[in-house]
Amino acid sequence: MSKNGAGKTRPRRLLLCLDGVPHKIIEASKGRGLFDDFGPPTRLLSPFPTMTNVALSAMLGATPPQGYESLYFDRNAGELRGGIRKYIGRRTPDKIPSSYMDDLDYQEPLAFEFLIYVAPERVWRTDMQRFRERFRTAPQNRDYFAFLKATDGLLHAQGPDRLAVALESLDKILREIQSYCGNETEIVMFSDHGMNLEENRRVNLKSTLEQRGFQAVVPAFGLCSYAAVYCPGDQRIPEMARTIAEITGVDFAVYKDGNQVVVESDRGQARIEHQPDTNSYQYSSVNGDPLELGRLQSGFVTDKEWFDKTAGHKYPDAVPNIYKSLFTSRVKQTADILVSMKDGFYYGWSPFGRFVRLAATHGNALQSSSNAFMMSTHRELPSYVRADDAKALLRH
Repeated sequence: MSKNGAGKTRPRRLLLCLDGVPHKIIEASKGRGLFDDFGPPTRLLSPFPTMTNVALSAMLGATPPQGYESLYFDRNAGELRGGIRKYIGRRTPDKIPSSYMDDLDYQEPLAFEFLIYVAPERVWRTDMQRFRERFRTAPQNRDYFAFLKATDGLLHAQGPDRLAVALESLDKILREIQSYCGNETEIVMFSDHGMNLEENRRVNLKSTLEQRGFQAVVPAFGLCSYAAVYCPGDQRIPEMARTIAEITGVDFAVYKDGNQVVVESDRGQARIEHQPDTNSYQYSSVNGDPLELGRLQSGFVTDKEWFDKTAGHKYPDAVPNIYKSLFTSRVKQTADILVSMKDGFYYGWSPFGRFVRLAATHGNALQSSSNAFMMSTHRELPSYVRADDAKALLRH
């Protein structure tokens, strides 16, 4: 056995990811006396679009997924791929979106990934008990990484009150684990993204584009507050983005223009430019102020300064985050236009929307979806942590 690692040079670590649990809910839970052995929860800033595979691949330094969801547009093939077939049968290699899943010691059976939105009550109870049993039988001299997805389904379909009940059950399980394992096991609990906690209605995105004569592929799968627009045959991207920004429920749309990102909104247009040599960004208004940054429009500002000044903003870490959404490989099939909806609006698969009451959702660049959380039983964490910087806190 190695002289280093869990239980030797540091405590064993249980990493527990709760899908879709916002910072505000975990903070409220601690206010009710739950998770009182944990330190204060940091705001873990999820990257835009605030989607599970995008977020966890960034937080864990893993390979980027093919698309933002399991249904995505493959540019090389020129067609939509994935979708509901990803949830049928066994979890084969083609159904693993990112290498972070190779590190999971526990996740629910593949079929549960879809069923959590149809029967969330049964799934979360089964999921938590299965996690408890698997953890107790795991080797005690190494870290353990578990991912509980049913929390996301509870929030989407039933809202925060039902999630509160599930968190009470989880608190009991974690107290039992602490009693069983002792101080040698640090528990780091975190989420991948937040959630807006309100009723949502669908944005007429695809139909509006078709009515205006645009040719675009807009994958519709989960009921989420973002959309990815691909323009394989029609390159009127600036005009299309302006049209999208005028649709009821859309907050802003972004696209590349050379080495800049253009932000289109009903509040105006702005541009974001990056200087790689100094790792600095400039946010400049063309007209209006779509990201509501006010006096921060003052030439190039370093990445760290943007983070320090805007981590708690309405759009957390907005300028670097939105620039990177198009200029870094957050997914392998990056969209031509990314759309952020206002809270209370979503885009997705219409049949799914007919049998799931959407009590909450995520995907946009606003605080509600961006503010995930992280907290530890052994360490006090910074007030804000960017997803790209989370790996050092989670894995080392």
